[in-house]
Amino acid sequence: MRVSPDGGVMARMRIGFLFNHDQVHQVAHALPIALAMRRLHPTAEIVVATTNDRLTAEVHRLAGDAADGLTIVQLALRKPLTRFLARHLEWALPVRKIGVYRDNLDLFEGLDALVVTEKTSLLLKTRYGLRVPIIHTRHGAGDRAIGFDKASARFDRVLVSGPKIRRRLVEEAHVAPDRIETVGYAKFDLIGERSPRLPFQDNGKPTVLYNPHLSPHLSSWYRHGRAVLDHFLHDDQFNLIFAPHVMLFHRRFVVTIDKLRIDRPGVVEQRHLDAPNIHVDLGSPASTDMTYTLAADIYLGDVSSQVYEFLHRPRPCVFLNSHDVDWRGDPNYAHWAAGPVIHDPANLGAAIDWAMVARDQYEPVQQQLFADSFDLSDEPSSLRAARAVLRFLGASAIVEPARDGKELAA
Repeated sequence: MRVSPDGGVMARMRIGFLFNHDQVHQVAHALPIALAMRRLHPTAEIVVATTNDRLTAEVHRLAGDAADGLTIVQLALRKPLTRFLARHLEWALPVRKIGVYRDNLDLFEGLDALVVTEKTSLLLKTRYGLRVPIIHTRHGAGDRAIGFDKASARFDRVLVSGPKIRRRLVEEAHVAPDRIETVGYAKFDLIGERSPRLPFQDNGKPTVLYNPHLSPHLSSWYRHGRAVLDHFLHDDQFNLIFAPHVMLFHRRFVVTIDKLRIDRPGVVEQRHLDAPNIHVDLGSPASTDMTYTLAADIYLGDVSSQVYEFLHRPRPCVFLNSHDVDWRGDPNYAHWAAGPVIHDPANLGAAIDWAMVARDQYEPVQQQLFADSFDLSDEPSSLRAARAVLRFLGASAIVEPARDGKELAA
């Protein structure tokens, strides 16, 4: 319970976690923090707000029985105009994602803090005047410039995974250092003892994960993706997991706003879907919960932050420079130092061979990139993050899980 300045008892603390996206890829970045907060502060109400059935199902899948300790609310579009626009324009534009803020202001205003994984939620402050503190967990630890734009400075608190993120937020986004907390990477708390293998991997062949991004001005898919799939169709000494960013095939067109671009991803051809050594996943939860980054032996990509999750265990990497970027020395492409970079899929076979042969050469670089991106400790990152949020809110009724299984009040 909270105590008012005159000593009276106030309503219990309500901390919200918002998952507002078409796909589920951001849930694993913040839900572990919500669950840890429920353990540390059992008198607080932890409100997990989702905006579609897919997100609600993913919250229950990842939380398991622990979901019973959360208040899970699925938000809807409540204004007739918003529903009309979503019905007619959602095929191309994220009307539902944006409209849900205005239509549910009463819920957000009833919170003591709101924890979010993305920056669109700043509309609550900039457009609708919400005074509730908004805390940004980010989603991923990648190098793309959009992750360090000035919008980050508008959050009341930013939780970061490691030194690289903190450094770039201060230098490029001008986030005040005292608004940043380094807490590790809560998504890694979901790994446990998992070592997933897919049925088609029983053939014993090394497995490549091809993980292109969705942004037309950055992704390798639009120019080279089908040539990549053809390579593995004709050279089956490797298995291929084709698991692009879950939003790449979500709509008929991909529109990006950091650099205004539009392109059509098209479809995956049947011959690729039918190949026994190719596994295609265009958006299942396995694309987002590290199943594939844990199962693969080799990473093939462009600018996706999932390469850093792959480097949780150093392994060979290859990168496709489909836009002829002058990348050396550019912090937005720092991860390309983790393996050979090619401009043409015709060189893919040689690049994979070299990445495997030169594994010892690249491993120290990969370890340094990983350490700069993730400040991990013996304490689970989700607990570190939950503790940081509660400190920021001035919460004192924290219960510490003891090593013998009992709980000690701190």
